[in-house]
Parts: sequence; structure tokens; C-alpha cells
Amino acid sequence: MAEFLRRHIHPVLAIAGKEMLLFFASPIGYLFLLSFLASTLFVFFWVEAFFVRNIADARPLFEWLPILLIFLASALTMRMWSEEKRAGTLEFVMTLPVDAWHFVLGKFAACKTLLVIALLMTLPLPITVSMISDLDWGPVISGYVAAVLLGCAYITIGLFFSARTDNQIVALILSVFVCGIFYVVGSPFFTSLFEHQVADWLRSIGTGSRFESITRGLLDVRDLLYYLTLGGVFLLLNVHALKNSFWADSRGTGQKRRAQIAGLLLGLNIIAINFWVGSFSSLRWDLTEGDQYSLSDGTRSWLNRLREPLLIRGYFSARTHPLLAPLVPQLSDLLEEYSLASNGRARFEQVDPARDPELENEANTRYGIRATPFQVSDRYQSSVVNSYFNVLLEYGDEHVTLGFRDLIEIKARSESQIDVRLRNPEFDLTRAIKEVVQNYRGGDDVFTNLDQKIEFNAYVSADSRLPEALRQAKTELVSLLEEFRQNAAGRFDFALVDPESGDGSVAVQIQEEYGFSPMKANLADSQGFYFHLAMSDGNTSLQLPIPKLLSIEALRTALEDGLRRFTTGLRQAVAVQIPELLTENPYQPDAPPLNNEYNVLTQLLGNDFETEQIRQPSPAVPPAHVGVLMAVDPKSMTSSEVFALDQFLMRGGTLIVATGAFDVLLGPQIFAATPKISGLDGWLEHHGVSIDKTFLMDMQNARFPVPVRRQVGPFTFQEIKMLDYPFFPDLRGDQLNREIAPTSALDQLTMPWASPIDVDADVNSQRRVTTLLKSSANAWRTASTAISPPAGPNTTFL
Repeated sequence: MAEFLRRHIHPVLAIAGKEMLLFFASPIGYLFLLSFLASTLFVFFWVEAFFVRNIADARPLFEWLPILLIFLASALTMRMWSEEKRAGTLEFVMTLPVDAWHFVLGKFAACKTLLVIALLMTLPLPITVSMISDLDWGPVISGYVAAVLLGCAYITIGLFFSARTDNQIVALILSVFVCGIFYVVGSPFFTSLFEHQVADWLRSIGTGSRFESITRGLLDVRDLLYYLTLGGVFLLLNVHALKNSFWADSRGTGQKRRAQIAGLLLGLNIIAINFWVGSFSSLRWDLTEGDQYSLSDGTRSWLNRLREPLLIRGYFSARTHPLLAPLVPQLSDLLEEYSLASNGRARFEQVDPARDPELENEANTRYGIRATPFQVSDRYQSSVVNSYFNVLLEYGDEHVTLGFRDLIEIKARSESQIDVRLRNPEFDLTRAIKEVVQNYRGGDDVFTNLDQKIEFNAYVSADSRLPEALRQAKTELVSLLEEFRQNAAGRFDFALVDPESGDGSVAVQIQEEYGFSPMKANLADSQGFYFHLAMSDGNTSLQLPIPKLLSIEALRTALEDGLRRFTTGLRQAVAVQIPELLTENPYQPDAPPLNNEYNVLTQLLGNDFETEQIRQPSPAVPPAHVGVLMAVDPKSMTSSEVFALDQFLMRGGTLIVATGAFDVLLGPQIFAATPKISGLDGWLEHHGVSIDKTFLMDMQNARFPVPVRRQVGPFTFQEIKMLDYPFFPDLRGDQLNREIAPTSALDQLTMPWASPIDVDADVNSQRRVTTLLKSSANAWRTASTAISPPAGPNTTFL
């Protein structure tokens, strides 16, 4: 080892140290570094307008580094060999008892050190951003790592051209030109001139296009390896260029040929490594906070099912609400990841409709995408901005659009501050892809996959009660329903019902079944009107939302989407098993019946699955097409019903049981808990699961509003007091499993009147237990059923 260091490492370090001394011995070296820093600050604060962007990240810095490093690397390397040639010292250098590659590596190490120093000078930028707001350091770290490797690749190109000429200016121009070519060939401006496959190949050799995913915080081994191999090839060329000048005579022809063949084979092997590693798409690390660009297996599965090109288009306005602006690059980056993960099956493009009237007209008329007005205020003025924040997914002749209401969530941090963030973008996008693919697979004829007759009921008031817009929509709806009935071959029929006609029994019925109530056009409307749409196949009922645009195209789309929910074979079937529905509320006799207590759950599941309700008692095993069975609030299940659940589980079905240890009774005159009898206790214990007959209490809890009376002199006031209520454990942070989709996107979850679950993992060695939720360290159990909070003005529950 000592001999290796003496013969190889020490000469390289000595040459690098000598070049560093020469660089800092002249004021030109300091000028180069300061010029690079000044250029970086200029593009960060002026060109990219950091303070106007209202986004706390260092992305503008790394987006410009592939260009800025071209000039920095060329300036650092232009004199390295050309100065030796001009001064005539190259011949002396090559006669020293040191190999040529030692000199090449020594000069490369010196330039690399200077490059690192230049990049360290920019480090105060992300540090300053982190002091202003929360900064995700993952993209910053990946950006600096990749910037060093990209800069080294540029340095090797500059050293090669410096070795080919004795003029520093010529070396500078040539290195800038060649490095610029490597950058331009992968740019969107150049790749847009070619077809898809050629464009992908050009992007794979573009230094700037390779850097794009890195700026998002994704460190791809293939990108890093590309920079390393590019630098390795030009280092070989550099060594060859130096030796070539000393092999001009015929005596060195054989040695020259052998060196050329060896260098060619080594270079080809270096290039071949890129093609071999390029097939491993999993060699990448998501360094972003929360792994926001790591797509799930479910998403990748749906992308692999694509058989037609999928267009993903983001409609984002340059001028938008300040709270929406930071979300645009996050969503765009995620959509770009969808495109990359699809292996060419999906194509993402981002447009600003406000800058293209023709594109805006297409978005408005064809896709129903319209701008949303936002009120924007600054220190000088207040104005209304019509902004786009929409995503279009088009597959074949089917399309789905997502607006900002579908993609974001708003949380109030205080009375004056709100937090706007993407709700669960991957779930929303994958769900939309699933919907558009299923709609396309459904075929042009929506009735092709219907196995049962669909009854459509339009509960609409008389024309005299309807607003003008709905009267026109009613006429178009009737004509459209007639068209559907003629084309359905007996599998579709409809009825137009006025709920207010006769004795009003229809109004009571739809209130009980669907929760339909009269609408009002404005606050001054004392009568109200009905305009509700529903369809049923005899087992499952579905409520259709009224389209925002009351056009015949929008109504047709709503009807077809509703009919597709009844088609078979396109979506997974989910059965919801619920207890026998009550006909009246025993605690509020005058209140509406509880017949629609579980309909909301069924309707929400119907957005993504084929759903049907199974009511207790239900001793029969669910049909074969049902893949998931949800036993919701089981009550006193018989042995035959439990056996049916067991048989469904044994045949490979997925069973979800929603039950607890207590029933909580809430009413104006009652607030109590009673033991719950589900009939599943023995069966669950057989599978190693038991629900403890206690309440989970937690010091970390949500508060409960309690009315209390306060006496002030002769006056009595009633006010609401928020009391600590340990029956409502408040789960946050590591108490939620971040590895599982249902809980990974939750910031907080309150569990009211929950009971602990004990799992015996040793009952079956093949059982795998995954914990979704857990209480805090300050939790305990209580068997007391006194759940009513104290009502005194100076008392607490704890």
C-alpha cells in the first residue's frame, strides 16, 4: 500500500497542489469564482424572481447549474494544458518519470477542488431559504451531489480541448461549444423536433435533461453513472491526446496502435455500462421529505396496464393565488414521475391557457375546464385573478379532469392563517387514471356490459317551481333519457316523478332512502324545488350529482358515468354488510327515520368500486364476484352468519370488520355507553384478535364541547367550554403508520370512544400483523362506561 501511494497517489496530489497554487496566485482565479457566484445570485433573485415565486426552495439554483457550470468548467480548464503548450514546458513535463495519466488526474483533481469551492460559495442560498421557511433538504443534497459529478464531466471535456490547442481562448470556446451541445440535445426545444423514440434517446444523452429529476430530489444511479462515464471517456481521450503528440514518428506506431485499441476497448466498456444499468429503473432514491415522488406499486400497476397513449396535461396559470403557487411545481414534478414510470405509455405536458387563446377555448368547450376566480391582495392593490389549476387525463376518447377542489385541502392554523396543501395527489391521480381506463374499456356502447335492467328516476318539480336554467335542463334530460331507452334494448327505463304531487308521500320516501330535500335558488325562496337524479338495479341505488354545466353533453357524461358503475368486470366488487336498518329513531321519535344511515359509505365506495349492500341477517356466503366484504357494525350475528364470513375468508376474499366493544347512545336526553354484542368475539379470538372490553383513554386527546352555565351577579349565561376528553385519542406523527396508504397521507386522526385491540401473533406463525394506529405513551384503559363529560364550570374530566 505504501508503495502504491508513493508511486501513484503522491504524484497526483503534488500536481494538484501545484495547479491550485498557480490558480490562486493570480487575481484571475478569484475573478472566476466571484463571477460564478455573482451569476448564481443574479439568476436566483432576478431571473427567477425568488421573492415573487413565493416558494421556499432552492430549485432555481439547480435548474441553472447545468448551464452555469459549462462556463465555470471551461474557464477553469482553458489554461491547464494550453499554457503548458504555449510556454513549451509540455515536452519537459512528458519526459519526467511520471505517467501521463498522473498529470491528467492531477490537473483534474485541482479543477474538481476549485469546482467544489465554487459550489460551497452558493451554500448560503439554501441556508437563507431554510431560515425564511421550512426547506426540504432532500432536493438540495441531491442537487449538490449531482452538480459535482456534472461539473466533473464538464471539466474532463475542457481538459481534453485544452490539450488539443495552445490557445486558451480557443480551448475555452471549444469546451463551451461541446458542453453546450451535450446540454442542448436533451432540451425540450431540440427534442420536440423529433419523434418520441428519438426524443427519448436524445434526452438520455443530454446533461441538462439528466439533471431534471435530480432537481426534484430524485437521485438516480443511472444519471450519476452517466456523468461518471462521460467524464471517464474524456479522461481517456485526454491521456491519448497527450501521448499522441509524442508518437509522431514511425518508431512509435506499434505502441500507438496498441494504446489506441486498449483505449477504444476501455471506452466502449465504459459506455456499455450505461446501457446495462439503464434497464434498472429501481436504482433511484427519493430524498424528498415524505418520499413524495415514490410511486406506489398500485400506481405502477395501473400505468403498466395502459394499452393506449395516456395524455396527462396540467393547466396551470403563471399568475395565480400565492397559496396555490407553491403547489404547482410539486404537482408538475409528480406528474412528470408518472410519465417516467409509464415507460413511454403516458406523456405529460404543462400549459398556461391564459397565454394561448386556442388552447383555452379547447379546455373550456371540450373538457369543461374553466378558470377559477381568486382574490389576490398585496401592499399596493387588491384584484381578482382568473387562474387555472387543473389536470386532464385523456385515454383514447375518454377523459377525466381534476380541479383544485379535487386536489388540495385547506386547513385553518389560526383565525388569520390557513394552510393550503395537496390533499393526497397520488391517490387522486391514480384514481382518475383508473376511472378513465375503465371508461375506455367499457366500450362506446355503455349498455354492452350491463347484465341487469337499470331504473332511472328523476325527482323533479313542476316547471313552474324550477329556475329557468333547470327548466331547460329538464327538457334536455328528458330527450336524452328517451334516447338512452331506445338504445338500451330493454335494459334501461326511466320515470319522471314530481315529489310534491299527490299526498307528498314520494317526498318522504326519497328523504328516507336518499336524503333528498328541497333545494332553494336563493335565500328569499320560501318554497324550494326538487331536482334530484337517481338510478338503481334493484339491489344498489346510486345518486347522480347535477353537472356544473347544465348542457346536454354534461348530462350525457353524468348518465354514462353512472351507468358504468353498474357494469360488471371493470371494477372490483365490494359488498357492504350492514345491520338491519331501523325504521325510526328510538331516542328521537319525531326525527326522520335512520334508513339511510349507511348509504353515505356505500355511495362513496361506489365512486371506485362495484358496490352492493347485504343486510343482516345474512347467513349466505357473498357471491363469487365479490372480492371485498365489509362487515360494518355487526350486531348479534348468528353462528350461520359467522360461518358465512369464515367461508368467504377461506376462499381468499378480503374481509374488513368495523366493530368495537361498546355502543354509544347519543340523544337530547341520553349520553351513555352500553356493551356491544357483535357475535364475532369467539371467531376473532380464534384468529388471534380480541377487542378489549374497555375504553382507550389518552392524555393526548381532542377536546369535547360542553355547555356550562356561568353566574354573573343576577344574570346567568350559558357558554360552551372545551374540556379535555380522554375518550377521544388524538393520533399524530409516528402514531400513524407512514408505510400504509390509508394512513400515510393523514396528518392527524381522532378516534372517538375506541377500544384497544390485542393481537396474538403466535397463534399462527404465518400471520403478519401490521399496526395502522397506536396511542401515545400516556394512554391507559378504563372499564367505566361513564362517558358523559362533567358539566361544571370549573371541572375537568381528567
